[in-house]
Amino acid sequence: MIEIVKNKDKKGLTNSLNINETFRNDVKKGLLSNPKTLSSKYFYDKKGDALFVEIMNLPEYYLTRSELDIFKNKTKKLIDSFTIKADSYFELIELGAGDGLKTKELLKSLTAQNYNFEYFPIDISSNALGQLKQDLNTEIPNLSVKTQQGDYFEVLDSLKKSKHPKIILFLGSNIGNMTDEQAAQFIYKLGVNLNPDDKLLLGVDLIKSKEIILPAYDDSKGITAAFNLNLLDRINHELGGDFNLNQFKHQPEYVEKEGIAKSYIVSKINQTVTIKAIDTSFNFIKGEKIHTEISRKYNDELIEQIIANTDFSIDTKIMDSKAYFADYILTRN
Repeated sequence: MIEIVKNKDKKGLTNSLNINETFRNDVKKGLLSNPKTLSSKYFYDKKGDALFVEIMNLPEYYLTRSELDIFKNKTKKLIDSFTIKADSYFELIELGAGDGLKTKELLKSLTAQNYNFEYFPIDISSNALGQLKQDLNTEIPNLSVKTQQGDYFEVLDSLKKSKHPKIILFLGSNIGNMTDEQAAQFIYKLGVNLNPDDKLLLGVDLIKSKEIILPAYDDSKGITAAFNLNLLDRINHELGGDFNLNQFKHQPEYVEKEGIAKSYIVSKINQTVTIKAIDTSFNFIKGEKIHTEISRKYNDELIEQIIANTDFSIDTKIMDSKAYFADYILTRN
């Protein structure tokens, strides 16, 4: 577990080095693969965080608004689905908390009703966590916030020792960034790190037409393209790469029958890129793709398949007003 601290002590520096080493190793492995890949989890540095906030406010990007609709207008239904008593202490743990836009609606309601809980936001981005804690200290001063930077499962493993009831939030259809096999394994691992009767609120984007979905990943202002290409910029700054961003482009694809949106960074020309921290050069041919992200869309059947071999069962499904998005409430058996 990596704690966020105000002063850079030796432990903090060591953790920072570990994260950089993991980034370096993942980039090397991904770019040596065929086809080439880069993990979407590395989109989120300081610049990437800011760009994603812009994306969430774009008219084409319906996902945030849809889940925010649930958190704003169906808050009572969400809280009721947790089946918790106001005076019974529990831990509310969010995986990939980001700016907490949606979660704040739930936190405000729980606090106003005097529920006895603490909020544990987990995120890979120390910048996002620091900003979130600052915002919450201002907006909900009575809320106990314990930020956790690092890998979800390392943090959950440490929190499991408390034995307190837990409600896990995994919002924004982040599960959709995984293949179905990876998602099933992810949910299974969550179950291993939880106790019976703990809850999982799983937010997922529902299968829809390409006319609705594709623009969400290819907005007219080019913000999503800048967000995707910022990953190359991050490699340049942190790993000594010499990517020329003008020689690459963002390319989303969506096959409605599959229900999977994919994002790529595509080389515009034949070129060679060198990354000093890896001491390796990588050749690209014109039109060659680096796969950066998938965004799976779901229905009830797919969710049932994914959790079939896990310790979870579905309790409730709560949708937004347009039925674009769903929050499934699962219970650890």
